[in-house]
Amino acid sequence: MYNFVIRNITNKYDFTELIKIFLSPDDFSAYTQEEFENISQAEKASGQTVYFNDILSEDKNLIKREIYSFLSSETGKTPPWGILTGVRPVKLTGEIFERTGIEKSVFHELLDTYLLSREKAELLINTYKYQQKVCGKAEPSSVGVYIGIPFCPTRCLYCSFTSNQVPDNEIARYLEALKKEIEYTGRRMRETGLWPESIYIGGGTPTTLTAGQLDRLLTAVEDNMDLSRTVEFTVEAGRPDTITLEKLKVIKKHGVQRISINPQSMKERTLELIGRSHSPDDIVKAFEKSASAGISAVNADVIAGLPEEEPEDFAETLKRILELDPENITVHTLAVKRASRLVEMDRDYHYRQSERVKKMLEISKEMLAGAGYMPYYLYRQKHMAGAFENVGYCKEGTPCIYNIRIMEERQTVLALGAGGISKMYYPDENRLERVPNVSNYEIYISRLDEMLDRKEKNIFMEVEKGC
Repeated sequence: MYNFVIRNITNKYDFTELIKIFLSPDDFSAYTQEEFENISQAEKASGQTVYFNDILSEDKNLIKREIYSFLSSETGKTPPWGILTGVRPVKLTGEIFERTGIEKSVFHELLDTYLLSREKAELLINTYKYQQKVCGKAEPSSVGVYIGIPFCPTRCLYCSFTSNQVPDNEIARYLEALKKEIEYTGRRMRETGLWPESIYIGGGTPTTLTAGQLDRLLTAVEDNMDLSRTVEFTVEAGRPDTITLEKLKVIKKHGVQRISINPQSMKERTLELIGRSHSPDDIVKAFEKSASAGISAVNADVIAGLPEEEPEDFAETLKRILELDPENITVHTLAVKRASRLVEMDRDYHYRQSERVKKMLEISKEMLAGAGYMPYYLYRQKHMAGAFENVGYCKEGTPCIYNIRIMEERQTVLALGAGGISKMYYPDENRLERVPNVSNYEIYISRLDEMLDRKEKNIFMEVEKGC
């Protein structure tokens, strides 16, 4: 047990997150100097006390490098993401590019200041350069529109998203409220000169809706939003057991170009373990239906680090997915989130998966590059196995622009529905202000007027003021 005392700081959060990459929360306590002075002698004697920042520096990165060096020596671990604990390392890479203008300088700063491995630094630089090539900067009056459908047929073992299993009459009630938010948002977008560069309908699982419900939802979007300049329209199909040819034809009829079909694994036993109610054969059939409906771009999600899977199982999943030839493949590292059933079963699951997941990610990099895919977006999460990353790969010219923009954080996002978090972008200050909807769908329905008022005051009135 360690007691880590970090001098000359008032907020220990980032430092604690770095320590958690090396050690389970059961193995340490972290304190500011003031906090440590106020605990009991018994608590002080409960573990080995280690002080950081004896020179009283105010450079957070310097302190984090000291912590990283100590813990690497103590544990023998050298996490490849160095001292980075944030979700959006590509965004950081872009900021360094803008400041230095020289790729070599960016590379060395990632290595020397943030202690990244050469492989991760190269991955960030290549991803950022590809993003700039394919979509550049967002136009000032453009927005990303997210529409949330918080329903799934079942809840997966690792899931922490807003998802509910409810009868059809409850879905119908939700859709009526959502339609009102779509009508209001579309009207205010037109009045303030905003237009949707991308529209992303996510969840949950949007294809939990019936074909008729999908038709009415997409009609509401078309009727209320000016899609004349929209370059991308996506519907997450996700669960193969919710995909029918009728639904896909409805989606195609409304001009949706992109869907996701998310196998997660092609191993039958794994699908049973994680609570999926479909088989590998259902996944293949979903791809066949997508081709029959004429959908032009499909993303397939897979997860590295699922229970009982070995690198050989993961390689077999990728092999079978590549045979289905999707335009995008997103390789997720399993994250053991606080709200998931998996964390209730095994809180420290992700600590034991590091080497196994490392091999899986190496396999994905090699296999996908060999098949002509390139990384186009990347993000990280807390409690990921091995503290690794999620990487979206695409064939040339097929990236998901919404995914790039949401990680770049330089475009206003209008998020509709339960659990949606809108973000108002202030370009002069390069900052975002969050404008959340409530996550519970029943509360969303009852407090819809409040959700609209939040958007009015914190987004549309701000646009009208010229912010």
